[in-house]
Amino acid sequence: MSNIQIDSSKAVSFLSENTIASLEPRVKAAQKALEEGTCPGNDFLGWMHLASETSPELLADIKETANVLRENCDTIVVAGIGGSYLGARAIIEALSNSFQWLINDGKNPVILFAGNNISEDYLSELTLFLKNRKFGVINISKSGTTTETALAFRLLRKQCEEQRGIETARKVIVAITDAKKGAARTTADKEGYKSFIIPDNVGGRFSVLTPVGLLPIACAGFDIEALVKGAADMERACAPSVPFNENPAEQYAATRFALYQAGKKIEILANYQPKLHFMNEWWKQLYGESEGKDGKGIFPAAVDLTTDLHSMGQWIQEGERTVFETVISVENPNANVLFPHDEENLDGLNFLEGKHVDEVNKMAELGTRLAHVDGGVPNLRIVMEKLDEYTIGQLIYFFERGCGISGLLLEVNPFNQPGVEAYKKNMFALLGKPGYENETAAIKARI
Repeated sequence: MSNIQIDSSKAVSFLSENTIASLEPRVKAAQKALEEGTCPGNDFLGWMHLASETSPELLADIKETANVLRENCDTIVVAGIGGSYLGARAIIEALSNSFQWLINDGKNPVILFAGNNISEDYLSELTLFLKNRKFGVINISKSGTTTETALAFRLLRKQCEEQRGIETARKVIVAITDAKKGAARTTADKEGYKSFIIPDNVGGRFSVLTPVGLLPIACAGFDIEALVKGAADMERACAPSVPFNENPAEQYAATRFALYQAGKKIEILANYQPKLHFMNEWWKQLYGESEGKDGKGIFPAAVDLTTDLHSMGQWIQEGERTVFETVISVENPNANVLFPHDEENLDGLNFLEGKHVDEVNKMAELGTRLAHVDGGVPNLRIVMEKLDEYTIGQLIYFFERGCGISGLLLEVNPFNQPGVEAYKKNMFALLGKPGYENETAAIKARI
C-alpha cells in the first residue's frame, strides 16, 4: 500500500520563488514544539502518537463490544456532537455502500447519528423510525451535559428501556466518556453500561482514533486495525525526522500558510467522490476550531464535485480571489462501470463508449483544476490510492498533523476552543437556566 501524496506544484506557482523553502525553519520549530510538548495547548497532544501506541487489548475490547451490539441490534444510534460524531460518520460514509439504507441485507446494523442538533422535527422523526426496531445507543460525551447530546440521550435511553426492557437496554447502551467525573460517567456506573474512556489529553476534534470513533466504525463492520495501522504509518511519514521536502504534513502546512500570508484567506476542500462529503465536514471542524481565533485563521469551506460545479463553480472560477483549493483525489475506484453505447446517440456521448466512468470523472477533475488555476485559484492535490480503512487512516492522521503545525505557524493555540462557549451562555440565559439570572437580564435588554 502506498502512502498518500501531496502535489503542491499548482499552488507554489502563485508564490515567490523559495517561499516554501524559506518556511522550513519555522515548520521544523513547530514540529519540535509539538513533539516536545512545549507549545500552547500541550495538555492536548495525546492524538500525536495515539495510533502507534494503541494497544491490541483495547482494539480487541472495542471489537468485542461492537460484536455484542451487532448481534443484538438492527440499528445503532451514535449520540454525539462535533468531534464526538463527525470523524466516525466521515469514515463510515466513506467506506459504506452509498445505498446501504436500501440494501438492508441484515449483515450490518443501520448506523444513525443524533445529538448533533436541537431540531424537534429530527428527534420526532428519529424516535418514530426507531419504533419497534431493535436499537442500541452509543452515547459519546465527556461531560454528559452538552445540551444537544444530553437531550437526545434522554429520549433515546427512555425509548430503548421502554421498547427493549431495562436489562436489555443496559446491554445495548454504551458510554464513551470521562474516566472519573461527569454526568455521563455517573449514569454509566449507576446503570452498569459498558463504557470506554475519552483520554484527557485528546480533544474532541482529534478523537476519531480513540473509542469515540473506533467503536461506531467497528459496529458498522469495518476493520479498525487497518484504520489504526494506516494512521500509524502516516505518523511515521510525518515525523519531525522526515526531511521537509518529503514530509506531506509539513509541505501542506507550509503551503497553506504561505498562501494565507499572500492574501488567500479561504481554503476550499474539494472531492470528486461523494462518499467523502462527511470527510469534508470533519476537516472543516478540525481546521476551523483549531485555527479560527485571535482574529486569525484560514476559513475552511468545502464542496462536492462535480456536483457543486453547477452551483459554487461560478464563484470559485471568477469570484473574489481570496481563495485556494485543496483537492482530494482517489486514484482507483472500488467499482468497475463502463460507459455504454447508444444507437441514437441523442446526447452525443458515444465518444465515451467503453471508457470507465472514473476516467470521465478524472478528466473532469483535471480540467477543473486547470481552469481554476487559470482563474487565479492556487491548487493543492492530495492523492489517495483508494478508499479503504488503511488509506482513510492515513488521511486522518495527515490532516491532524498538518493542523497542529498550521496552528503553530499562525501563532495560535490549535487545541483550545474558547469561542465555542459564547453561544451556550446566551442560550442558557434565554432558557432561564439556574445561575444565569444576571446574563438573562443583560440579554433581554439587547433583544
